[in-house]
Amino acid sequence: MQRSRRQLLGTALAALAAPSFVRAQAESAHIVVVGGGFGGGTAARYLRQLAPQVQVTLVEPAQRFYTGPFSNLYLAGLRSWESIGHGFDGLRKAGVKVIHERAEDVDAVQRTLKLSNGQVLRWDRLVLSPGIDLRWNAIEGYDEAAAERAPHAWKAGPQTLLLRKQMEAMRDGGTFVMVIPDNPFRCPPGPYERAAMVAHHFKHHNPRARILLLDAKQNFSKKALFMQGWKALYGNMIEWQGIAQDGQVVRVDAANLEVETVFGARHKADVLNVIPPQKAGFIADRAGVTDLSGWVPVKGENFESRQVPHIHVVGDASFAGPMPKSGFAANNQGKLVAATIAADLLGQERPTAMYANTCYSLVGRDYGISVAGIYHSQDGRLVDIPHSVGISPMDADDAFRAAEARYGASWYAAISRDIWDR
Repeated sequence: MQRSRRQLLGTALAALAAPSFVRAQAESAHIVVVGGGFGGGTAARYLRQLAPQVQVTLVEPAQRFYTGPFSNLYLAGLRSWESIGHGFDGLRKAGVKVIHERAEDVDAVQRTLKLSNGQVLRWDRLVLSPGIDLRWNAIEGYDEAAAERAPHAWKAGPQTLLLRKQMEAMRDGGTFVMVIPDNPFRCPPGPYERAAMVAHHFKHHNPRARILLLDAKQNFSKKALFMQGWKALYGNMIEWQGIAQDGQVVRVDAANLEVETVFGARHKADVLNVIPPQKAGFIADRAGVTDLSGWVPVKGENFESRQVPHIHVVGDASFAGPMPKSGFAANNQGKLVAATIAADLLGQERPTAMYANTCYSLVGRDYGISVAGIYHSQDGRLVDIPHSVGISPMDADDAFRAAEARYGASWYAAISRDIWDR
């Protein structure tokens, strides 16, 4: 009986002490987020919102972040460059400490992150959202030097500006050639939206131009919708060749703006846009969270690395099953990870893992299309929720397409405010 009373008293005292212990644990916690884009910026902001007592540090080398989404509209002349750029003062106002340095190395045992300036940050949880790196020489002849002649423009920045400059200087009636990789890669509909936006520019400034798409696969996101839109708005300006039509490029001669396909066909360009195969950003390798695919396998319930505990990976770097590598998806993942970490630190129940994605694409100024899906975790893996996928209808009228174009613009404004601009 005496022992039982002591046990009961000890349990009661522990229960009374638990909230203060949890509060102390949260107040001493340091969460480091690498990457200030759609995934990392979201995770940092929502960690501060959900657990304001937690110290959150964001490591992002860029003083101003330019988004891949809507960069194609800049190529078309439908957006200014600065309209897709975002600073970090809004995150600082939210209480996030922002360090503009490059993350260089991770010690998962000591839980440290080394920065390019030599600074070492200690962390309790690490959130990586490093985006992509390009697989140089995955296509023979396409390396960093070649990209200065044949830009990829798949990271919004100087390459995007270079591609726009080349488009504007292209000779009358010239040929724009785009090389498109096999899956998976950042923004699955992106190359096909880019083709439409390049065509929009040429329709107004170089109407005799030709656009040739050389694709390493046979199917792509919203294929029928894109093809219908291309035809309706640009006639025969855009030609697509998939792998079955010998569209897979195996060699690039950037000096002569020429590419060669699997079966030896050669295509000469006036402007050559090569989008090469990709992998998770550099720091993911240094953290030991990538596998042989070059991407990061994650747990569906919380986007924690399957290989290294206490490291969560969101956005394009992660391999998330059916979820595409999109800004919308990264934003959803960042919120879920923030809610999970906050719940763990505050002694609360973890949220149920549910995710959504919508990809808007612009085919013309007032011609939008979209695809959407909802996902959940099942046995630690992400899967589609049955019957949740929605896609724009074929043969929709002008008013429907114009409405979707507006929805896309509204989405971009809303998500930018959600992450950076408030």
